[in-house]
Amino acid sequence: MDDRRKYPRIATDQVISFSLLDARDQLGVSKNLSAGGIRFEAVGCELDLGDTIRVTFNLGEQTVVAVGQVAWATEVDPLTLDIGLIFLEVDPEALRLLEDFEERAGA
Repeated sequence: MDDRRKYPRIATDQVISFSLLDARDQLGVSKNLSAGGIRFEAVGCELDLGDTIRVTFNLGEQTVVAVGQVAWATEVDPLTLDIGLIFLEVDPEALRLLEDFEERAGA
């Protein structure tokens, strides 16, 4: 684990949905997840640093909806963005599940 990381990361590879708070849902693929945020790739979208978005993903059998802020976005190719999202609002039960997943992953 990188010593700079505040939260341990859990590698993931699942389809997620995300949207600006007043826009339609789009699909992305998660790359890693922690109690502090999620990294995902999205095709054909425009997100800017500081944008607030809602993201929906699965954690085990539970569907989690969180609101976060775009911390960084890197262009992978002309159509694909690699996005780092910092969670601003996460259901307390989902946060507990995330922390449990981190512990079980040996993080």
